[in-house]
Amino acid sequence: MTSKQNILDGIRKNVRHDIEMPDIDAIVPVQYEDSLSKFVEMVEFVGGHAVMLEPGEDINDAIRRNYPEAKVVASSLPYIKADKDPDMVQDAGELADVDLGVLEGRVAVAENGCVWVPQTMKERAVMFISQCLVIIVDRNDIVSNMHQAYEKVSSTEYLYGCFISGPSKTADIAQALVMGAQAARDVTVIVR
Repeated sequence: MTSKQNILDGIRKNVRHDIEMPDIDAIVPVQYEDSLSKFVEMVEFVGGHAVMLEPGEDINDAIRRNYPEAKVVASSLPYIKADKDPDMVQDAGELADVDLGVLEGRVAVAENGCVWVPQTMKERAVMFISQCLVIIVDRNDIVSNMHQAYEKVSSTEYLYGCFISGPSKTADIAQALVMGAQAARDVTVIVR
């Protein structure tokens, strides 16, 4: 008998009673009457910023108004004025000087303020290496909960995506909250 088997047998011998697994189907996901307002509230709660694009307002003007100091803007979105295109760089290192990455989210979640951002560009490093991020979402793509979000998440040609919820955060060091430790230090979601 292996030491692993001895450990597992010891655990099984000392289990006092079985615990039934919860009934997943009995869990009722949260629903919001006004998912848009709740989403905006949660984006702010997790340390991000939410900007409502006014009808007829140019999205590039909204971006520049919120990030006037950004010198290097990276985006592969055809309607964004950018200095670098993540589809055109030879390797991710060319994105090291990006002040602002502009991405498009496909699903936004009201319960936690996160946005599903699929990799639609060659170099996904722009999602993490940029000092600041702007994520653009359509108000019709806001759902109440993660259950609904996972139903809408679909893969792209790059087969990668992630949920982003506000700026990067960690509280590992001296139990103090540090923003922007591993990725973007500032995130703005523009809702159109």
